[in-house]
Amino acid sequence: MGKKSNSNGDVVQSKNSTCFIGSSVVPLINKLQDIFAPLGDIDDRLTGLRLPQVAVIGSQSSGKSSVLEALVGRDFLPRGTDICTRRPLLLQLEKRTIGVGDNDSREYGEFGHLPDKRFYDFSAIRCEILGETAKEVGVNKGVSDKQIRLKICSPNVLNITLVDLPGITKVPVGDQPSDIEARIRNMIMSYIKQETSIILAVSPANADLANSDALQMAKEVDPTGTRTIGVITKLDIMDKGTDARNFLLGKVIPLRLGYVGVVNRSQQDINNKRSIEEALAYEEQFFRDYHVYHGLSDRCGIPQLAKKLNQILEQHIRNVLPTLKTDLNSHLVAVEKELRTYGEALESNAERGVMLLNVLTKYSEAFSAVVDGKSEAMTTKELSGGARIHHIFQSIFVKSLEEVDPCEDLSNEDIRIAIHNATGPRNALFVPEVPFEVLVRRQIARLLDPSLQCLRFVYDELIKISRACETFEMRRFLELRRRLEDVTARFLRDGVKPAERMITNLIEMEKDYINSSHPNFIGGTKAVDMAQMELRAMQVPTITSFLFYV
Repeated sequence: MGKKSNSNGDVVQSKNSTCFIGSSVVPLINKLQDIFAPLGDIDDRLTGLRLPQVAVIGSQSSGKSSVLEALVGRDFLPRGTDICTRRPLLLQLEKRTIGVGDNDSREYGEFGHLPDKRFYDFSAIRCEILGETAKEVGVNKGVSDKQIRLKICSPNVLNITLVDLPGITKVPVGDQPSDIEARIRNMIMSYIKQETSIILAVSPANADLANSDALQMAKEVDPTGTRTIGVITKLDIMDKGTDARNFLLGKVIPLRLGYVGVVNRSQQDINNKRSIEEALAYEEQFFRDYHVYHGLSDRCGIPQLAKKLNQILEQHIRNVLPTLKTDLNSHLVAVEKELRTYGEALESNAERGVMLLNVLTKYSEAFSAVVDGKSEAMTTKELSGGARIHHIFQSIFVKSLEEVDPCEDLSNEDIRIAIHNATGPRNALFVPEVPFEVLVRRQIARLLDPSLQCLRFVYDELIKISRACETFEMRRFLELRRRLEDVTARFLRDGVKPAERMITNLIEMEKDYINSSHPNFIGGTKAVDMAQMELRAMQVPTITSFLFYV
């Protein structure tokens, strides 16, 4: 337990934990992680840019948390019998020598969502992880792929980035979602399928190692085992007469990066407040006393896992750095080119006011130009703008009115019954006006739906026009563009209700006064005159024929 580090980057085994001093490439990747974290959700171009990291996978209660806490040398992860890791934990470990570069000489943790707050109490870190998890997925046992970013600065940690993923589960329990297994597997696959990820597959020794879920998933994306490290936990509680020697030697499931066996603290040890320092001492004594593992000192224990992880990650980062640098440069060139199109920065409020007024003026002019048919971006493929609105009124609306049959759903029997109902117990000598007005009002009401449909068509076209009026300056100010679209849409939406009321009132006005003076209206008197004319027309040929016969 008294090993010290040297300039070549050997293992350092302190009283609390074990760390490996590497070169500066790992902190460099950590800095890139910090830069990309807030940009990933708003810049889709960065989604294809994956940074090297170690993805920790394993079945539920496989010992992942114990391995991570042993590497850190602190108790800080949620524990329990149910699923504990319900969101990916991006854990950045930064080796910081006490008193160098920072006046604060204490170990601390810092969350990505609380960048200005340092946690010196590691139990408070556990509470914050639980709180953030509950804030995102609630108090049930659901999972989310939204990361929690945690940086731990200490002289006793590795310079490394790890992602602790939810444990693989088979059957939903309690109030877990029915598709919990598929969600977790998809989440794990999204991390380990990346060629830049090192897979830390954790499997408990007291289960069937040949059927390890972690190793099976790792084999799906890394069939040659070139970027998978196997970790076999709980070696001290294997059945008597069995051991994991053949697995550690890679004779069962070969991995090019090999295996490391470790001894975990049991739940009873955690309940009894057994320190990580005591657990590391017990692990060292276990491998010293257990003769089966003699000769495998480079494959046993947390110190060897730390050394292997650091060496492999260092080499992996060096291998991907040329490609990563090329991708970053291409992104940088594209962003700088786009930045130049936005123009110079506006310093004073007066300049910003002038720019805002200019943007609003151009937007209004562009809107009017599209409506008036004077837009420079006029299309020849389809009607748009004012021409489309004219087409809605003159063709679509007129056609919908012409399709309304005034006699639809109105039979002679309906008319006869309405006349009888209007005359009461007497026989009608003439056709009363009351049933006529009742029937006509019912038919006039059928004009309301086509009229409201015309309104919706015009509204949709105006919304389309508002979105098409994008000026060059609006590409520079994306937030202004979004707010302007929202204001315009709200303005148009606020005009829909008054227009609907106006259309409804017009229909009601037509229903309240039936214009029987229209030249095309055939009333009772005109109907009698027309009948007499037809009768006289029929009598004239008869008299003429009689006179001719005589």
